[in-house]
Amino acid sequence: FEAKLKEFRGNLQRSAVELTKEWRKDKYLRRLEAMLLVSDGEHILLLSGNGDVFEPDDDVAAIGSGGPYALSARALLRHSTLPARELALESMKIASEICVYTNDHFVVETL
Repeated sequence: FEAKLKEFRGNLQRSAVELTKEWRKDKYLRRLEAMLLVSDGEHILLLSGNGDVFEPDDDVAAIGSGGPYALSARALLRHSTLPARELALESMKIASEICVYTNDHFVVETL
């Protein structure tokens, strides 16, 4: 993805679409069952190995085994005034309490 981002001079949407095109066309990559979550601080995009590009309606996205649980951020976003960093941490704490595959050791990178 980083190579695509360089190729299209930082244009997140174009890079995402071009990468997913390659995933769909390539004999080996199209079998890749993967997801990639990317953001430029303005947009959040979820790319699937099927060649789909999704942009969440509410600016909240999560992937991985605890992803559905981490989406508890939606409720926190609607009913609290927590800053983004704390909101993400609280969501991940909830996910780690529910999902046996999610631990409670987090690294947060802020854009």
